[in-house]
Amino acid sequence: MSLPLNEPGWLWVPVVLFAAAAQTVRNTAQRSLTTELGTLPATLVRFLYGLPFALVYLALLCLWLPAARVLPDFSLVYVGWIALGALFQIAATAALLVAMQERNFAVAVTLAKTEVLQVALFAALFLHELPTPLALLAMVLATLGVAVLSLPADRTQWLSASAWLSRPALYGLAGGACFAIATVCFRGGALALGAASPWVSGAWGVLLAQSLQSIGLGAWVARRTPQGLAPLWRAWRVSLLTGAMGAAASLAWFTAYALQSVGPVRTLGMIEVVFSYFVSRRILSENLLWQEKAGMLMVVAGLLLVCLQ
Repeated sequence: MSLPLNEPGWLWVPVVLFAAAAQTVRNTAQRSLTTELGTLPATLVRFLYGLPFALVYLALLCLWLPAARVLPDFSLVYVGWIALGALFQIAATAALLVAMQERNFAVAVTLAKTEVLQVALFAALFLHELPTPLALLAMVLATLGVAVLSLPADRTQWLSASAWLSRPALYGLAGGACFAIATVCFRGGALALGAASPWVSGAWGVLLAQSLQSIGLGAWVARRTPQGLAPLWRAWRVSLLTGAMGAAASLAWFTAYALQSVGPVRTLGMIEVVFSYFVSRRILSENLLWQEKAGMLMVVAGLLLVCLQ
């Protein structure tokens, strides 16, 4: 399966780097919203406040890019892929939220980061996209690096069977699986749409997915939280930044899915871990533990390998 694109083969690399950087900024802004609003309302901000930016982006594409003025063929297959991806993305978030409320959170996060390896599995099953040996090596190396980064400082917990088989650990693994399925679905949507431009494919994919997520999650928050959606409007300043960066990251991710198979895209996307640690250490002026240094080197080595393709 391929897309009728005339873009250079390396273009997906800077697109993914931009997506990871924008996502790092979004996560930083969203952290304060989570404390103020709660986790689900803060997650809704990402979609709801991102929608206007996705609309503006599509409008600008129509002005600048002739291919964007032609309405794509929105088949049921395409809508199904995007809707399924949007659903699994929310389910992944919910699984991680449950894991956060339990003990052994570090183990849950570590297992959630197996998303990259699960992406390779699901992409092979549903899209028949097999990773090259070099790409598979890069995925394994980067995943091990993130796992080492996520390990608790107490070494006695590393070999604890009860930690790796606990409820939060299983929720973390389920969250990674749901994120992986969502990614594969978004790639499947890009293939089904077959847009002449990856920018057009990314714009329509984000617009449809975030519309569905805003409606679904918005209805849930309005019904299940005491104050409904009112707190979201009061925190509009930080929410605008979160929505803008979230939309920018999503648009870049969806564009990358139209340019390249999901395995290399999600592997290179793990550079977000490096960005996050850099921001954290610069702000907090903390020293890295030895296992954090080792994990960071493994992640960087995996990213370099995937770029060598």
